Amino acid sequence: MRTQDLITKKLRAAFAPESLRVEDESDRHKGHAGHRPGGETHFRVYIVSEAFRGKSRIERHRMINAALTGELAGGVHALAIHATAPGES
Repeated sequence: MRTQDLITKKLRAAFAPESLRVEDESDRHKGHAGHRPGGETHFRVYIVSEAFRGKSRIERHRMINAALTGELAGGVHALAIHATAPGES
C-alpha cells in the first residue's frame, strides 16, 4: 500500500474526519534532506474532525503524530499538518 493511502486510512480510523486530504509533496523536495527516489517522504495533511475541538494546535499535532508513529519512524521525513475542528478556519 502506498504511504499516502496508509496515512489516509490511519487518520480516517483514528479521527473519523468530516474532511481529509493527504498530499504527497515529495517531488517539491528533490535534493533536500530526507528525499528518496520514488518519493513518499514529504506529506501535507488537511483534516477537519470533531476530535480536535477544544485542543490546542500542539495537542492536535501530537494526536496526529501518535496515530502515524510507524510512518514517522519509517520513511516519512516531513509531515505538515493543518488540523481544525468543524467550523474553524
